[in-house]
Amino acid sequence: MLKKIDRSALFLKENTALFQCPLCHETVTNKEKALICPNKHRFDLSKKGTLYFLDRQIKTEYDNQMFAHRGAMIKSGMYQPLIEQLAIFCDNEQVLDVGCGEGSFLNALAEKTSLQPSVGFDISKEGVYLATNQPQPLFWCVADLTKLPFADQSFSTILNIFSPSNYQEFDRILKPGGKVIKVVPRSHYLKELRAAFYPDEPEKQQYSNVQVVEKFKQMYPKVERSQVTYVFDVPKAQRLSLLEMSPLEWGVDPERKAALQKAPIEQITIDLDVLIGKK
Repeated sequence: MLKKIDRSALFLKENTALFQCPLCHETVTNKEKALICPNKHRFDLSKKGTLYFLDRQIKTEYDNQMFAHRGAMIKSGMYQPLIEQLAIFCDNEQVLDVGCGEGSFLNALAEKTSLQPSVGFDISKEGVYLATNQPQPLFWCVADLTKLPFADQSFSTILNIFSPSNYQEFDRILKPGGKVIKVVPRSHYLKELRAAFYPDEPEKQQYSNVQVVEKFKQMYPKVERSQVTYVFDVPKAQRLSLLEMSPLEWGVDPERKAALQKAPIEQITIDLDVLIGKK
């Protein structure tokens, strides 16, 4: 079995054309487990088989623990109806997963479909390092949404689940006729968790992503929109992970969190918009 770095080196050798230098936008060549541009910007594979495309160190609030709990919830089946729907649009596509985190969504799609060589990236090094543990033969890198290290017209599908967008860059790297799949939480998403975390703060229990949806519709007027809504029975083994899987947990009173750990939530509402726009 190949080491992570050797598996990634093989991916780079076969798919160098997917990438460009994010600093000067020149084409890159593959040399000695690295990508190098004509201006001598060099990006070396880490021992874990990832590329780091940032020009500075960035520390995010998303840590290993949160990503691990998020991955546990995805693997528990919490998002299975969503994954089933996404698989229809990703089969035989070359997918870029924007804000991939620990890679659970892209890995799940690779298990269900026949993906072309696909890539996940995140600005969080912690998440990308965890993604290298995913079993499917995917490539992972650390990159900035505003300076994507990918060549023009290099991907047929962009996956944008619970993460920010950069539509100018999306259009640049999409192949003609390519599509953006954006998954946006609706108002009842994780409502039980919000109510449990912030019972005396109704403003934190309600929110709207209308502006996000409207912006997408402006960019892709012929948008296809569908709703995915259901109640998920949280497996007992994952109930503590539910409390730790999202930024919702960051501002919770420690005493309230301790009480929820003793009597965790057993059911959770998933309420999502799936938006599909074509270039």
